[in-house]
Amino acid sequence: MSNKKHILIIDDEENLRHMLSVMLTRQGFVADSAANGGEGLKRLKEKAYDFILCDIRMPEMDGKTFLAEALEQNVGAPVIMMSAYGTVETAVECMKIGAYDFISKPFKKDEIIMVLKKAEERERLKEENSRLKGEVAGRFEYSGIISRNRGMEEIFSQIRKVADLKTTVLILGESGTGKELVARAIHQNGRRASKPFVAVNCGAIPENLLESELFGHVRGAFTDAASDRAGLFEMADGGTLLLDEIGEMPLALQVKLLRVLQEEEFRSVGAAVSKKVNVRVVSATSRDLEADVHAGVFREDLFFRLNVFCLQLPPLRDRIEDIPLLAEHFMNSAVDGREMEKLSIEPDAMRSLMAYNWPGNIRELQNAIERAAILCEGGRITNRSLPPSVRSETTIETALDQDEDLSIKKAENAIERELIRKALFKTCGNRTQAARILEISHRSLLYKLKEFGIE
Repeated sequence: MSNKKHILIIDDEENLRHMLSVMLTRQGFVADSAANGGEGLKRLKEKAYDFILCDIRMPEMDGKTFLAEALEQNVGAPVIMMSAYGTVETAVECMKIGAYDFISKPFKKDEIIMVLKKAEERERLKEENSRLKGEVAGRFEYSGIISRNRGMEEIFSQIRKVADLKTTVLILGESGTGKELVARAIHQNGRRASKPFVAVNCGAIPENLLESELFGHVRGAFTDAASDRAGLFEMADGGTLLLDEIGEMPLALQVKLLRVLQEEEFRSVGAAVSKKVNVRVVSATSRDLEADVHAGVFREDLFFRLNVFCLQLPPLRDRIEDIPLLAEHFMNSAVDGREMEKLSIEPDAMRSLMAYNWPGNIRELQNAIERAAILCEGGRITNRSLPPSVRSETTIETALDQDEDLSIKKAENAIERELIRKALFKTCGNRTQAARILEISHRSLLYKLKEFGIE
């Protein structure tokens, strides 16, 4: 083993401590020993160790108690428990608490060396992973947003320019492109970072409750108003309020929102007087608000008030170079805090990820990686680990670009498959609603799902 590692041996048997010390010193370790858990904790206060070998049954302080105390002190070294006959159950309990592994007494020299090599490899991978995360954070991450796309770099630059201002910001982008992340980045990089960041989805709250949710109410304002309740504007005072899916806000409320933006005051439902408020409003939508203005479903004056500074987020299909970075990030997230080995993506799977159109954008990619992390074997994400829609994707464009095959029938099948997949995504898998969007019968849709092998 390269670079001498320091190991602490904790066991009440002096002969065993001596034997292990001699053996591990010959293997290149620097070995120290302690006769019980209490002595072991004292050693840890004096010196940092790379590995700890600890017996379970000891006087004064046993191994399980030592382990709990060491973990409470945030000792990062892997702890390997040594268990005699009859203590295997306790050893397993120790692993649940946080021990790296256990070996049963009597053990052979090779067993000890093998377990330590595995522990050393795990620590090396953890360090490598941490280093890579640091590199990604330094080069390609901005306030939790990962990208090396030039369009996103321009977004980062615009966030820096507007973060300290009170200017209203409108974030446009397809569903799943990370609009809330951008809103949080604006908040975190400005003067309001220490104040509240409050987010609300205007399309997720029933119209009759949204006014109370935003502005609060006083006791007796309506049947269920048993006490005064602060609204989200009041909760966000001094900070930032994200109005997500602003395009879903009813016209009647749009008037009241406009007044808050202009006058910086609001009136709770049922209240007689208004309250002053200092809130930076960021709004976001996947809708075409200009089209909604022309259609008469969104107020033009409010649109202009919200659209002082506009950020247009590119869809993931226009950020292909970000897919490997994002996939790596989501793989790391999938294994964090779980008993899972480090994941890797096989070339065939990466080709599928890069070729797919990602109508659900970053959110869909995250779901695909999390699913693959569960289904993969040996820590390797292969094409078979990915959702069928991703690995067998044939978009309309790729179908028509296939050089020699000019079959109209095959092109029609590719178009049908793509439209069905998009309809199912839009309806979160609801086949009845998807059939309605596609303007075909539910029975026809079921037939086509079977024909095209879509799950």
